[in-house]
Amino acid sequence: MTNIIEIGQQVPDFTLPASTGGVVSLSQFRGRKVLLYFYPKNMTPACTQEACEFRDAHDEITARGAVVLGISPDSLASHTKFISKNNLPFPLLSDEEHLVSEMFGVWQLKKLYGREFMGIVRSTFLIDEQGILTAEWKKVRVKGHVEKAVEEIMK
Repeated sequence: MTNIIEIGQQVPDFTLPASTGGVVSLSQFRGRKVLLYFYPKNMTPACTQEACEFRDAHDEITARGAVVLGISPDSLASHTKFISKNNLPFPLLSDEEHLVSEMFGVWQLKKLYGREFMGIVRSTFLIDEQGILTAEWKKVRVKGHVEKAVEEIMK
């Protein structure tokens, strides 16, 4: 298990396969704020709601010089369907080996209907123009979350 990144620390560069084709590295966005959100699974109700709220706030986010990147353990094929179905204007990254999810401490033991399994705990991180983690929201409840993240970008 890797060390978990904390607020005020430099976020190590990472590269993941992207829905846009090829790969995306965090370092590509140096000079811009990055809103990095981790979600459990494409096509599920809460994940769809969250993605659509980021979609609806996308113009406001980009107007503030920030980018949105979504990460889940889903395959690129699944990401492509999810983007198409919900008209998402930002890339989704595939973390099938959950290496980046572990780096951020969001790959955890979860319980659902009495079953235990490893999965993503819905979380969002704000990384500044220099690659420093400046804010985090863990165990996110979807309702009202995107608004809070947008407010933080404006600070």
